[in-house]
Amino acid sequence: MINLKTVGKKNPQDVTAPQQFYAQAVKTGLTDLNRLAYLISNQSTVREPDCLAVLSALVHNMTDELSQGRVVQLGSLGNFQVGVSSEPSATPEEVNISNVKQIRLNYRPGKRVRKALETMDFKLIGG
Repeated sequence: MINLKTVGKKNPQDVTAPQQFYAQAVKTGLTDLNRLAYLISNQSTVREPDCLAVLSALVHNMTDELSQGRVVQLGSLGNFQVGVSSEPSATPEEVNISNVKQIRLNYRPGKRVRKALETMDFKLIGG
């Protein structure tokens, strides 16, 4: 179950506008590579250190592939790709690396993850 809380936000483009209220997901903890390795090892015949080694290699190789401009496809988990936000220029010739203002990782969930997102349960808790 995903807990939601109510949060109020002002419009940064119109600070005189009344505050609006939104539902926001509340994190309930953190799962790291060690925890994932433990969980996977309990669901298979592979030992925990071996799972951790594979997950660590996955992170290393994903980083390397992403740094080469490749889309990393992880089956039903989804696709990962580097994206950028940049400042505009008046002409194509004026665009250069200094136009880049933010680098991000784009994630597009696979079918299985999308389906799981559609069927998750939510509960509104105190804000």
